[in-house]
Amino acid sequence: NMELKLWLLVLLLAIGSVTLRAEDDEDDIVEDDDETAVESEREPEPSPPPAPKVTYKAPVPSGEVHFAESFDKGTLEGWVVSRAKKEDTDEDISKYDGKWEVEEMRETNLAGDKGLVLKSRAKHHAIAGILKRPFVFDTKPLILQYEVNFQNGIECGGAYIKLLSKTKDLVLEKFYDKTPYTIMFGPDKCGEDYKLHFIFRHKNPKTGEYEEKHAKRPDVDLKTYYSDKKTHLYTLVLNPDNSFQILIDQTVVNSGNLLEDMTPPINPAQEIEDPDDQKPEDWDERPKIADPDAAKPDDWDEDAPAKIPDENAMKPEGWLDDEPEYIADPDAEKPEDWDEDMDGEWEAPQVSNTKCESAPGCGQWKVPMIDNPDYKGKWKAPMIDNTNYQGVWKPRKIQNPDYFEDLHPFKMTPFIAVGLELWSMSSDIFFDNFIITTDKAVADQWGNDGWGLKKTAEGAAEPGVVGQLMSAAEERPWLWVIYILIVALPVFLVIVFCCTGKVGSQKCRFSKPCRTFQQEEFCKLVLAEQDVTGLTEGSFQYVIASKLHA
Repeated sequence: NMELKLWLLVLLLAIGSVTLRAEDDEDDIVEDDDETAVESEREPEPSPPPAPKVTYKAPVPSGEVHFAESFDKGTLEGWVVSRAKKEDTDEDISKYDGKWEVEEMRETNLAGDKGLVLKSRAKHHAIAGILKRPFVFDTKPLILQYEVNFQNGIECGGAYIKLLSKTKDLVLEKFYDKTPYTIMFGPDKCGEDYKLHFIFRHKNPKTGEYEEKHAKRPDVDLKTYYSDKKTHLYTLVLNPDNSFQILIDQTVVNSGNLLEDMTPPINPAQEIEDPDDQKPEDWDERPKIADPDAAKPDDWDEDAPAKIPDENAMKPEGWLDDEPEYIADPDAEKPEDWDEDMDGEWEAPQVSNTKCESAPGCGQWKVPMIDNPDYKGKWKAPMIDNTNYQGVWKPRKIQNPDYFEDLHPFKMTPFIAVGLELWSMSSDIFFDNFIITTDKAVADQWGNDGWGLKKTAEGAAEPGVVGQLMSAAEERPWLWVIYILIVALPVFLVIVFCCTGKVGSQKCRFSKPCRTFQQEEFCKLVLAEQDVTGLTEGSFQYVIASKLHA
């Protein structure tokens, strides 16, 4: 019975395989012989039903903000395009002459939803906007949020923003790579290196100098956010207790603490190695030394070779000593333009000697070399523990003269503007819905009204799973066979392995007694509850009768 089941399963799979192969062959024949005719006779495919329409409404901040920009006015009003030049760069590539435009995404499902678009490829871009008022780091958190869509993907370039420090020298028309900033945040990619920057410039309280501090890298794989050509929402939350969170699409992808998760650390080491300390000349760092009392054994032969000829080897029968392994190509001809004065004497290229193909070898036979069993190599004294070992020398520790302790790195330099200073090998990078606030709920609502609406529109435009399967089957009809097998195979297996099992077989064997007693349902219950394997029909009738009288 089990063997029959296995044969049925193999037969079903074989039928499916043959059907698939037949479908492929049929497709190849149609494409090779009658492609034009089929295309002309094919009925026009019905167009898919229109996606549910999502109406765009510009987001409006639900609370207090320092900066909010949706670009839905369709202009760069409030923004300043930089006309600066990079320093220490060739004149022809030093200008910030990349183009910026305010426009809709190319494949938008939200008419009227505009954003800021980096238009130029392989150029420097810089643009900035002033906040309503400076952001001062005191007792409230900082929430920075904006959207990015790499409409053409991203080869090498960034889409990060800079929060420009409040300084007396800040001129947005001269905004460039060396303009002081407080925070830099956002995606950046080159090659296969996918980054999500969070960098802030920390002021040394002793020297007044600034040093960049980089957050640890996220543990999640960022590749999808750079390659799927969808709009993604980037959020930085920085709290007065020095904790931070980085979110993509309202999901935390990185978190930590400014005092513990930045590189280099906020606070320097309290002790450092003494730069003036030097290792003593007699300091012994060798844990092992050669045994001074060891001597080379008398029978140690340092001159014995590592390999020796195999004395038992014999030249194979049929070896062609007089035939070279390679010969000049007899069919080769000197090129007509060969100049022996310039190119030297022409020689035909070497090819394998065909006479050697059927022989064990050609040319001079040489005895093969084997390992020398008497080889010992150069003698070396064995190593022993060094009784004078003092360990690895390290300079002594001294107090760090530059030590300081800043327990509140959250209190950064106030900033007054938001800027994009970028270079990219990809064009049409779409930015939208910038917001800077101290209220996470305000940023969340702004994100739902902007990015959330885009996400809804993108989802409405995409076919569901069933729709995608149907579309694929329309293009490749042989997929229907796979769909049927996927659905039918589990049903078939259930029938074979369950419905033809023990109870079912008993039902077949004892169908006559069940009819005799006119108690079919009762008979089925008996079969399901009691093992009647090996019973004759007469014995089974007795069991049924006993159950009925009980």
